[in-house]
Amino acid sequence: MRLIARFCIENSDNFEIVTVYDKTIERTVTDKQKPSVTTISDRYPTAVWFERKMHDDFGISIEGAFDTRPLNRHERFPDVHPLRKSFHESDLHTVPFRPYPYETIKGESVFEVAVGPIHAGIIEPGHFQFSQSGEGMLHLEVRHFYKYRGIERMLEGKSLKKSGKIIGRISGNESIAYQIARFKIMLEASGRPYPIELQKYHALLLETERIIHHLTDLGFIPNDAGFGAALAYASRLAEESRRFLQKLCGHRFGFDAVGWETPAYKPDEIRTFTAKLQKEIDWFEAWITDIPSLWDRFDKTGILTRAKAKKYGCVGVMARASGLQTDSRQEPFYQNHGFRIATEKSGDVAARFKVRIQEIKTSLKLIEAFTGDGTPFTMEPPSKSDYRDGDYMSFAESSIGELFMFMRLKKGKIERFFVRDPSFINWQALHLMMPGNIIADFPLINKSCDLSYAGNDL
Repeated sequence: MRLIARFCIENSDNFEIVTVYDKTIERTVTDKQKPSVTTISDRYPTAVWFERKMHDDFGISIEGAFDTRPLNRHERFPDVHPLRKSFHESDLHTVPFRPYPYETIKGESVFEVAVGPIHAGIIEPGHFQFSQSGEGMLHLEVRHFYKYRGIERMLEGKSLKKSGKIIGRISGNESIAYQIARFKIMLEASGRPYPIELQKYHALLLETERIIHHLTDLGFIPNDAGFGAALAYASRLAEESRRFLQKLCGHRFGFDAVGWETPAYKPDEIRTFTAKLQKEIDWFEAWITDIPSLWDRFDKTGILTRAKAKKYGCVGVMARASGLQTDSRQEPFYQNHGFRIATEKSGDVAARFKVRIQEIKTSLKLIEAFTGDGTPFTMEPPSKSDYRDGDYMSFAESSIGELFMFMRLKKGKIERFFVRDPSFINWQALHLMMPGNIIADFPLINKSCDLSYAGNDL
């Protein structure tokens, strides 16, 4: 089985631990006075972050865990558990500095290199701690969660209607995917079907979002190998695609685009866009393929083997470039419109680059298949009383990979919200790609995975 998520729900008299696999869901309860749960990290390595997060957020001891360090409680974070319902403080008072014990390799001529958490680029904070022998990377530890925005707690007590702006802005490069995951829960909780008109329009938006971020990566990957011309070319295509998205829904990032109606649009404009971009991506692929010096950098760099990708439960391009058939679009709606999964076997930078090109081509075909006659469609939204109490889960395939969302509803309001961004899984496998490569290749390897910082930092 593949581990999808592990999280905690606080009930009136106990803590409930929910473990979601691809084939089953397990629930266990633990007493509130001395809460504990047995680790599953011996079988599922990526359970480590889920379990460390449960301890930080709720104070649950993880029995048998090999790593009990804090995850999102940094060096001066106070000894509080902010997701407990008894926590009502509006301010956090820092405590004396407590050094974080990084995982490092000891030995003669081995030294450490710290990168971050503040970077030269305009990105969220994230820290990378390397153990080095000369230029060669021996080990990497990824450490994030510097902002801890409190989104899970922020959504408690809010209506589904008022949750939209927050959920749609959790991670900017996956906004539409987050919105779709929320929308699916709204449909299920209100007992409504997903009208094909809405489903096609939302999927059209999602594939456009995927194209934008794949194009951005296809520019930055060669750029990090010293070929800036590719970044200039791909950035132009990404910008044109973002303007196309704005034409479709009124916003460059697709904010607030997934709802109960579709706007009027011109099908010919969509087909003009797809035809033009198809020619551009074909030219780009031929251009890059004919530059041997780039492939000298791409090939056999940052290898993630199929066995390791499977062991860590990787998702998205990272998984598919290592030969795994992991894509939540493998369902009737997408397949009936021509979806075919793109995979490679080598698991290196080259494979992740090639998968992105193939996925753009697939997305262009899907957009054409999803394009209707442009007639507006409106569905009456549910009222607060239409939503049934209960636990609801949904998935969406973002540009990074499988997004999982959970909500517990009570009296029409959110009692518990949890989301597992694909990056929360994939960041934990990044270190597997480093041994055998030089530190100068780290930006190239990292960019080939294109993981979200914000998606982690709830």
